[in-house]
Amino acid sequence: MLADPSRRIWLLIGGLALGLVAVTGRLGQLQVQDHAEYAQRARMTREADAMLPGRRGSILDSSGAPLAMSVDSYNVMVEKRAWQDRNAALAAARQLAAIAGGSPEEMVDRVISSPAFETEVARGLDYEKAVAVRRLGLAGVRLVQDGRRIYPEGSLAAQLIGVVGRDGVGLSGLEADLDSLLRGEPGRVSWQRDATGEGMYWTGWEEVPPRSGADVVLTIDRYLQRVVEQALDKAIQEHRARGGSVVVMDARTGAILALASRPTFDLTSPDFRDAQAVSLFRNPAVTDPYEPGSVFKVITTAAAIDSGVAGPDTRWYDSGVAVVNGSRIYNWDFSANGSQTVTQMLTKSLNTGAVWLAQQVGAQRFYDYVRRFGFGEATGVGLQGEAAGQVRWPDDPNWSELDLATNSFGQGLSVTPIQMAAALAAIANDGKLMRPYVVKAIVTPQGVQETQPQVVRQVISPEAAHTVLQMMGAVAEKIPSSLLDVSGYKVGGKTGTANLVADGTYKPNAYISSFAGIVPLDDPRLVVLVKIDEPQDVPWGTVVAAPVFGQVAREAMLHYRVPPDSLVAARPQR
Repeated sequence: MLADPSRRIWLLIGGLALGLVAVTGRLGQLQVQDHAEYAQRARMTREADAMLPGRRGSILDSSGAPLAMSVDSYNVMVEKRAWQDRNAALAAARQLAAIAGGSPEEMVDRVISSPAFETEVARGLDYEKAVAVRRLGLAGVRLVQDGRRIYPEGSLAAQLIGVVGRDGVGLSGLEADLDSLLRGEPGRVSWQRDATGEGMYWTGWEEVPPRSGADVVLTIDRYLQRVVEQALDKAIQEHRARGGSVVVMDARTGAILALASRPTFDLTSPDFRDAQAVSLFRNPAVTDPYEPGSVFKVITTAAAIDSGVAGPDTRWYDSGVAVVNGSRIYNWDFSANGSQTVTQMLTKSLNTGAVWLAQQVGAQRFYDYVRRFGFGEATGVGLQGEAAGQVRWPDDPNWSELDLATNSFGQGLSVTPIQMAAALAAIANDGKLMRPYVVKAIVTPQGVQETQPQVVRQVISPEAAHTVLQMMGAVAEKIPSSLLDVSGYKVGGKTGTANLVADGTYKPNAYISSFAGIVPLDDPRLVVLVKIDEPQDVPWGTVVAAPVFGQVAREAMLHYRVPPDSLVAARPQR
């Protein structure tokens, strides 16, 4: 018996209705529930965009010469789907590697294994190499504009300038400290792609241009910086020293004209994989405290002169030993000199005289001067990792009269080279302590923001400062010209030889040799602090560090065209 035709029709209609409901439901899911996801997929297929990096600002020396600057470079991007055929991909990669360098096999593996639509296979190409890559006409290969850092002066002032990472972010030095100013702001460009993935640049093109970062002008003088680095390298090599630092400061303003430390690193090719190499990125002149030794006797003398408890010709009797809290303190050469003046204490660098002088000043006043000269606190020079040094103050329960005695000749406390230079600059600057600074100006399209010299405080009177200067001149006159020669100019200075502290104790037979000097003496322009770490032949600051000061001072006076003392004296008085 044949089925009822109407039944078959209704079954067909029911099946069609169910199918229609299923299709309608699926369409509803695709168009409503999953709309955002599929719209995003469509946009990713149809639309493309790229970031336009903002050019990183330049770091310039005081004359405007570039020390670090960015130039255009290009990165090579490869679409994953263009390299699905490994043999064809290897052929393309070999052509790229011949221009951009690198391993073709690694390029292919990187692209195929990446989940991204496109992968970077080379970076930092210059314009000529980028043009050569473009001429290859390889499918799926795109160039993206970027920037790379170059250093016209090589590794000059490497630790001060610092390094930039692959992502364009400053990692150390001024590159890190001023990153927000230097980095600028990126832009973005977007365009439409056809079904094959090729760009349709005539439609849908949108661009937001990038903004360049600020240029930073330093107080550093590239000529003087190179003189300092060469003199420092020579001293380290000659005395087989572990390292050292030199600070050159404008006594009147606090501007840092040269700042160098050794060991250093290759700024043009820093090694981020070696922890020991990365440790060299820090700037020891501001981060590493040390015991200053006899250079600190200048501070003790300044405190005594300014407080009025002694003058240059005040006498005391040197028996060769000072006994404090049962401890015996001797002169560096174990000498006993009898009746001596304060000036002789400084020229002969007598520990016993410094102890006597500090005792005359008294603990409270002595440490007040130590604080006023800026010790025990960061200078505010604006460089990362600056150390404050360490001073045990009288309100510390562990402080004793022995601290006053040893501190008077620069032991038992620690300072940084930048602190010590700033303190000496106060003596050279009529007793006014200036805040050290390394940034002279910041240049943006909106204008130039210049750094103004800043007086921190009046530490001692101008009269006391002039007296101490003349006493420092007497010290320099006692140093043989074979070790300290700044022909034509009077200079003042003080040597220092201190034990090296390591892990809280004195390292056996390890010394820091230093010399702090001022030039010219009668009209101070520069303060130069030289610190040499662990010389292996002789430890004396007179032998190791003073010649570095002499070389730097001579070159600086010529460079800045400071007339010799004889010419100044010959000028007619108005």
